[in-house]
Amino acid sequence: MTLGYLFGGGVGTEPHGVELYQAYPVVRDWYAQVAKWTGLTVGQILDEDLPDAQEERQSVGTVREAALAVAVHDVLAQFDLHPSAIGGLSLGAMAASCLAGAVERKELFEMLAHSRYTPEPPEGEPEQGIAIAFGACGEGAPAHPGEGSPGVYLAGDFGPTADGSQRVLMLAGYAEALNRLAAEVPPGSVVPLPGRTIAVHSPLRRRYRDFMAPSIDAMAFSAPQLPLLSCLERKVLTTGEEVRDLFQRNATDPISLVDVYTGMQQQGVELGLVMGPSIPEGILAFPFPVVHIEHPNHVQQALTTAYELGIDVSGARARR
Repeated sequence: MTLGYLFGGGVGTEPHGVELYQAYPVVRDWYAQVAKWTGLTVGQILDEDLPDAQEERQSVGTVREAALAVAVHDVLAQFDLHPSAIGGLSLGAMAASCLAGAVERKELFEMLAHSRYTPEPPEGEPEQGIAIAFGACGEGAPAHPGEGSPGVYLAGDFGPTADGSQRVLMLAGYAEALNRLAAEVPPGSVVPLPGRTIAVHSPLRRRYRDFMAPSIDAMAFSAPQLPLLSCLERKVLTTGEEVRDLFQRNATDPISLVDVYTGMQQQGVELGLVMGPSIPEGILAFPFPVVHIEHPNHVQQALTTAYELGIDVSGARARR
């Protein structure tokens, strides 16, 4: 029985990881290192308010979330817990690539910090947004509520809910189009998220992708040292160029948690550890048990669960 590590995506507005930072010296040392690479202070990375400007806010937020994901990994490694397969969504896919040895930590965090220089949207450009949607499960169901609506794109598929009654999706597009769709479909089936003004994983993010392309082209990628599951298609990434392609396409292509956990199941994973808070607990169905890790007490829970299930935790050690 083997262990898989799952990394969520997205940029939250609330601080995370403070308890881990206080509990573990390895986390404090790690945050100090990230601060040196990014030019941010530890406070900015850990728990201070994010900047107001959209692209700078997104950049600092990605540094914060990726730093926490790697910190959780490093805490578990202190207890000789190592994954046999790894993958994530969006930003989580990039953190997973780093921990699989496909890109150096320093290069990843320098790239995330550089993204703050992405040009802000021109004045007068229509506002963007994202929404959570709940679709039907099963064969023949529409790709998402409002499929074909102008200005609305399917940005993410998180798979069925734990009870199998519906499918959790993410939509992205123009805010006006999302609000109009939410008013047209049954109440609660499309929920625009307040304060989210970036249409992630949609063609509307092309400006960001083009701006970041030279930085990603300049990064050194190598073959992952353990099975790395893509979130852009059902695939194990085996070469550095495949990982580079994931980094380049990540901003504009839809993501799928189903592709990640199905790939892990095919790799023999029988326990998943979810790094950080960005994949909600208890809502989604997984093909194997999962333990969510955000606080120090979750670390002991992960160790106990792995022991009780007889999980092989030797895995592959990540490159630092």
